Amino acid sequence: MIHIVTPENDYLYRDEMEQAYRLRHQVFVEEMGWTELAKPDGREIDPFDNEHAVHMLYIEHGEVFGYQRLLPSTRPHLLSEVMPELCEVERPVGAHIWEWTRFCVARSRRERGRAVCPITNLLLSAAVEWGLECGISKLIIETNPTWVLRMIQLHFSPTPLGLCRTIDGQEIIAVVALFDSRTLSRLREMRGTRKTVRNVSFETPALLAA
Repeated sequence: MIHIVTPENDYLYRDEMEQAYRLRHQVFVEEMGWTELAKPDGREIDPFDNEHAVHMLYIEHGEVFGYQRLLPSTRPHLLSEVMPELCEVERPVGAHIWEWTRFCVARSRRERGRAVCPITNLLLSAAVEWGLECGISKLIIETNPTWVLRMIQLHFSPTPLGLCRTIDGQEIIAVVALFDSRTLSRLREMRGTRKTVRNVSFETPALLAA
């Protein structure tokens, strides 16, 4: 199941968040070679891991195998502060727009030959479920261009914000992806169940409740 971690409940997930930061380091630094993110303690943490971030973790028997982070577009985020060159139009901003970032799945749980592995489906489903309940309808995503077709197949509606650029040796494009109940239905259809993917109900983050 997916656990949603916010400032309201992060005290319950201190060990799991430590695992998540180490998973991020394993994927983005050790596997993908983003050496500028390397940390001596093996935890990939950045300035956006703050009180405004929403963390989503796939946890199985106390171990974190999947992770993603959502950031409000009304606050500093990767597109606004780190990779503004990816956006060649007016940057999308609004309470209904959040940035999806740091998505990763442990190597041991990836499945070759499948465009969307089960953990990826669960994480995306959690983001869509949570978004729909919180009045969010768009995600800013910086990704490899091959993911754009994948998003369309999952019934997201991505719109490029600019041309592809090479960053740290990788082709990256920024898109804003619209989602709605059809997106959730598609993900559930692929999963073969309409059950929620979240372990428990959650409190709406203060940023949204304000």
